[in-house]
Amino acid sequence: MRRPAADPFPGAAGLATPGAWLKFATALLEKTGVALGQVATDAHDEALYLILRTLELPLESGPAVLRRALKPEERARLEAVFRRRAVDRVPAAYLTREAWLGPHRFFVDERVIIPRSYFLELIPGALAACLPRGTRVRRAVDVCTGSGCLAILLAHGFPEARVDACDLSADALDVARVNVRDHNLADRVRLFRSDVFDAVPPVAYDLIISNPPYEPSAHVDTQAPEFAAEPRMAHDGGRDGLVIIRKIIRQAATRLAPHGVLAIEVGGLHAAINREFASLRPEWLPTQDGSDCVVVFRAAALAAAGPVTRLRPNASAAAHPSTNRSPRAVRSRRAR
Repeated sequence: MRRPAADPFPGAAGLATPGAWLKFATALLEKTGVALGQVATDAHDEALYLILRTLELPLESGPAVLRRALKPEERARLEAVFRRRAVDRVPAAYLTREAWLGPHRFFVDERVIIPRSYFLELIPGALAACLPRGTRVRRAVDVCTGSGCLAILLAHGFPEARVDACDLSADALDVARVNVRDHNLADRVRLFRSDVFDAVPPVAYDLIISNPPYEPSAHVDTQAPEFAAEPRMAHDGGRDGLVIIRKIIRQAATRLAPHGVLAIEVGGLHAAINREFASLRPEWLPTQDGSDCVVVFRAAALAAAGPVTRLRPNASAAAHPSTNRSPRAVRSRRAR
């Protein structure tokens, strides 16, 4: 007969300060082996984030906040939050209903993948550098937009651009609408329910970006509970991870202005991309951690791969409002 698992919270009621909770919760997250990477990359930062948010304290709080005395109800709230995180394995962002990319806050819930993307490093600088010198980005699109976070980063990074964003998930589009509204971008960001470009009006884009589903299905089957809690369609890229990527590349050929570029975040598919799309001359953008997992294809190479119908640069499209994916970045925190 199996013994019931020991309660991981002995003595939690006696933790009288946020600092005591930070030490306890960091050890708890490490001991229970929760999966990290959705909000923070180490247990200390994730524990601190949850403590500050649960106590409704500023994320920029200084060290003094860790010494304040906790009320009994505050200790109870912290225990409840860390039970859900460490025992139930609920992702931190779903507990707080928010995620951060740099200074930008986004609403999230279980309908969308939690924003985390190397595009945070690349918008606008590295992407602008891929375009001919002096190009002003007027039209851009985010394919598989999920929470809308990357479309919003595009709008912030290229203030003269009109940005389209598409996703197949109606639930994700509902979340994206909240974020577009909260960032006051409803006049510049249009959302479309679409399988890649199938239902997006024809436009010649200066820039197409995507952080699509790229995990092989077999890998998705074995994901940790935190990642399995996210919508499967935001992860599953088919047998080899390339199903959606192939469609994006194929359709992008008719959607780019002659000078335009397509940039796709592809995770661990570097070798597979180089092998299958060698004729398209893939280029890889450097990232701070050396993973270099964002690939760029130029319009000329895509057009040369086969006959396409070329659109006029910056062609207008009919308004048709109606989003899945993204990943990385922890807000800097002063309290230690």
